Amino acid sequence: MNTLNRQKGFTLIEIAIVLVIIGLLLGGVLKGQELINTARVRAMNNTVDGITAAWFSFQDRYRSFPGDYLNAQSTVNLPGTGGVGPAGGNGNGLVDTDSERALVWVHLEAAGYLTGGYTNDAATVVNNAYDCPPTTCPDNGFGSGMNLSYGALVQTGAANAHELISGRGIPVEVIAELDRKVDDGSPNTGAMQLGKAGTGWDGTDMALCITGTSYQLQNPGDNCAAVFRNF
Repeated sequence: MNTLNRQKGFTLIEIAIVLVIIGLLLGGVLKGQELINTARVRAMNNTVDGITAAWFSFQDRYRSFPGDYLNAQSTVNLPGTGGVGPAGGNGNGLVDTDSERALVWVHLEAAGYLTGGYTNDAATVVNNAYDCPPTTCPDNGFGSGMNLSYGALVQTGAANAHELISGRGIPVEVIAELDRKVDDGSPNTGAMQLGKAGTGWDGTDMALCITGTSYQLQNPGDNCAAVFRNF
């Protein structure tokens, strides 16, 4: 008796069903990642907007910049422990010392514009610091504190100005999308730019976030930092 050997395998319909399922799974993963990045961009934007509003509100109310405010210790101005406000700045119109950079957040919190329990740890907030601890500076949402200082950390050559330094650890796709949302989408022009290397964030990190005049999105880095100049 001849035995017929039948070759077993998947039918075209079964293969098509598997491919459809794989496609749905991949689509769900990609869509989920897109939603996560959108939420991160929105959160970052809200943080920057909140700090910007607090900065200008403080200036309007006290006629001085937070951190630089000379009369912060007055009992009738900023509240503090024992009825005495936090330490004051030198009143020169610039946030340009380590102490004043730390006091920015202490003053804004004492005035009721921010919350966070910030400590005046001047040793951790040099003028180009991207690694201010979140106990001293507002958390950027990626584990690093944001720094506000008078300087020039933007990519293009520019005069010194008050800048908000985002802190490190931000994926480049988040920074690129935020730049497209609030500015011109370019890492080296406009009011929002990729930062230049500084303390806690070096040239190697920066090179993984920018290529020429564009954000590096082909091999994206996840340790990027931005600088905002709308202060």
